[in-house]
Amino acid sequence: MDTTTPLLSIDRATVLRDGRALLDTLSLDIAPGQHTAILGPNGSGKSTLVKLLERRVYPVVHDDRSPVVRVFGRDRWNVAELRSLLGVVSSDLRREFEASNETAGNAVLSGFFASMTLGLDHHVDDAMRTRAREALERVGAAHLAQRDVSTLSTGEARRVLIARALVHRPRALLLDEPCAGLDPGTRRRFLDLLGELAREGTTLLLVTHHVEEIVPAIEHVVMLRDGKLLRQGPKHELLADEHLSGLFDWRMEVERSGDFYGARLR
Repeated sequence: MDTTTPLLSIDRATVLRDGRALLDTLSLDIAPGQHTAILGPNGSGKSTLVKLLERRVYPVVHDDRSPVVRVFGRDRWNVAELRSLLGVVSSDLRREFEASNETAGNAVLSGFFASMTLGLDHHVDDAMRTRAREALERVGAAHLAQRDVSTLSTGEARRVLIARALVHRPRALLLDEPCAGLDPGTRRRFLDLLGELAREGTTLLLVTHHVEEIVPAIEHVVMLRDGKLLRQGPKHELLADEHLSGLFDWRMEVERSGDFYGARLR
């Protein structure tokens, strides 16, 4: 893996909607292997950042036409090719996934084609089927392959979406609020899975507003507020009372249990 080229490089990204800046001249660099939590309150720009990386929204073009967003050193990507390096599990993807009429196995296979369903023009070969089966086994969801996705629990669906992202064996995973709707036990098992993927070499980019979802492997924290970069730095420095209180505009107290952090309102 090339460790000199940033996994992600954003240069003064501004994303507008109805004249309002959802992202406001945001600049950010993340290195390969730099497991990162992108933390912020609702409305901070987290989801817009995810959509920017997914190519669902586009930034204002610089006057000098220089690239605003580079992923793995490139600013132009075919979406299917990008997915082979950067797996995505986002809220938009979850909604599309839950509305599909596919089996879980076919939904995983559709990841090879950057679609949510298998079309008549999609040729699935034996190698793809093997990798899809391996990905489902990797996340403990092989037994769900023949289930209709509409019948899956939230936790089961999340595992299948992770498997879909893993079929390419991507170098990084972008996870947007991946634990939303999970009960405490299912959430912990899911976070343990993310920790295993990190130890195996997959870079984690975790987008959340829950401190307790930041797995031990993540050591870098980026804080967003009002579409801007508020601060970034090591986890042990930023997950502190004063920084979280400033981020969420509420007095907060940080707690630590082993390698996990938590926060509560004062």
